[in-house]
Amino acid sequence: MNILAIGAHPDDLEIVCFGTLAKYVQRGDKVFVCHISNGNLGHAQIPPSELSDIRFDEAQNAADIIGANHISLGVDDQYVDSNDEEQVLKLVRVIREVQPDFIITHSDVDYHRDHMETYKLVFRATCCASLAHYDTQTSDKVAPICPLYMMDTLANAGFEPTEYVDISSTIDLKLKALSCHKTQIKWMKEHDKIDFTEFVKNCSEIRGYQCGVSFAEGFKPDMNYGRRTTKRLLP
Repeated sequence: MNILAIGAHPDDLEIVCFGTLAKYVQRGDKVFVCHISNGNLGHAQIPPSELSDIRFDEAQNAADIIGANHISLGVDDQYVDSNDEEQVLKLVRVIREVQPDFIITHSDVDYHRDHMETYKLVFRATCCASLAHYDTQTSDKVAPICPLYMMDTLANAGFEPTEYVDISSTIDLKLKALSCHKTQIKWMKEHDKIDFTEFVKNCSEIRGYQCGVSFAEGFKPDMNYGRRTTKRLLP
């Protein structure tokens, strides 16, 4: 299968679904990780123009650790917008190029506007990607509307999974990939007063408690028309 995971910021996927994505890679599936924003405001000292390049490299290194393909749309932090036609077009072209069997992205309800706008952007772009007369330059690669899964929120807040993935065998890879985001580990220590790596490990452990394994990640399928399937797509 081709799996496309779309996060708002360069470290979002690592936090809540990289254990699952690593399992896909290990079983031979092709995984693409895409972040919409360049995350250029996520530091107190490093200027945005410099930080965007650093965070791209951090995300690339994290993707390399699990064997995923890395894509960035390069939108500035806090400016992810599902009504921005250029952003929609860029994501449509990613979807048409990847031809995903299904997509993982943020929940429609989350603590960060960029996260919720990413969900809306994905929802809209997947529909547009299926329309032959939308962006005729890539219409030869029209992508059918595919199932969509929403991933967990930061700290598991306000999210009730309906499906779990046991990531006990890939938790170390997940944390190793997360550790590539050195700017954010430092930022979270200063901005939120938390040890980010331990925090993410604890959240995975809590999801594990809920489903009877050591570590897990939680998801729920988008229940809108055309987004469901009878198949078990999560590993």
